[in-house]
Amino acid sequence: MIDLSTFHDLARADIGAFSPKPTSFEGDQLEAARSFFQSPDGSIDIGIWECTPGRFTADRTNSSEICHIISGRVAVSRADGEMRELGPGDLLVLPQGWKGEWRIHETTRKLYMIQSAD
Repeated sequence: MIDLSTFHDLARADIGAFSPKPTSFEGDQLEAARSFFQSPDGSIDIGIWECTPGRFTADRTNSSEICHIISGRVAVSRADGEMRELGPGDLLVLPQGWKGEWRIHETTRKLYMIQSAD
């Protein structure tokens, strides 16, 4: 039988301990993540992520990501400078090969789905 998993109130769900964001270059950012589901082959990961204000680089060379903003405000920009402002309820799709920057205006939580190319 295939299991049916449900998760409630993602805005307040425990996310675990925060640690320094490795790709942060402004703001001494802290982040935490909690995975809810991983495919048996490890190519898909679904969970929640939260990060404090600041700026960091992101690289989706080997994966694609779908982000649904639960809380907070961010600006996401591509390497060529095109920028999008996002807030609660917004959906962002980062296709494989995307590179850019996140500017977290206020602590932000998102639901993510990452699919690895491998």
